[in-house]
Amino acid sequence: MSDYFMWQEEEEKPEGEDSGVWLSVGDLMSGLLMFFALLFIATSAQLVRYEEIIKTLPERIIASFQEKTGVYDKLKKDEKTGDLILPTEILFAEGSHQLKPEGKQFLDEFIPAFSEVIFNDKLIANKITSIVIEGHTSSKGTEKDNMELSFKRALAVGEYINSIDFSHRQSFRQKIVVAARGETEADQKFDNPKDRKVKIKFQFTRDYWHNPRSQN
Repeated sequence: MSDYFMWQEEEEKPEGEDSGVWLSVGDLMSGLLMFFALLFIATSAQLVRYEEIIKTLPERIIASFQEKTGVYDKLKKDEKTGDLILPTEILFAEGSHQLKPEGKQFLDEFIPAFSEVIFNDKLIANKITSIVIEGHTSSKGTEKDNMELSFKRALAVGEYINSIDFSHRQSFRQKIVVAARGETEADQKFDNPKDRKVKIKFQFTRDYWHNPRSQN
């Protein structure tokens, strides 16, 4: 009888040891799950912050410009895309790609305010890969001429920005891209002066959750 109980006692020891191992693995898995849950929450909160910052970026730029100049009607926001629309009637005469004196003065005031909003916030500066200067025309004239004119206007704005002395100038220059859209967004039925415009839009890093608006 005593031998039987001794054998049973010896057989039960490994079971106790196995239970201890499984308990440790369970604790480890619980810890990992907690870690990934906290990481997910932190990442989600950061993405929400990204979206809020990017969503309000045009308004912040406009407000900064207005605060520094006291002018409230020169800059507009495209409500569909969130792009900034520069006052083309101030920048250029109709049919011309030469910047007018008042156009240069406008850029002298606007670009420093614009640059501060972008580059004083490292989060924004790191997420924006390109600052696209995009030229648009009305449907007046030929499609070929309008495409060429829109490119020359975007290029004129980009080149003038490169000549201005302002904070973060080098960082700004590295992100500038010029593009031409011609009359692609213009009203094709009649010549609408509002279709003559220069837009500023942003392109973001790929890890910015592929926001459709950021790909415009």
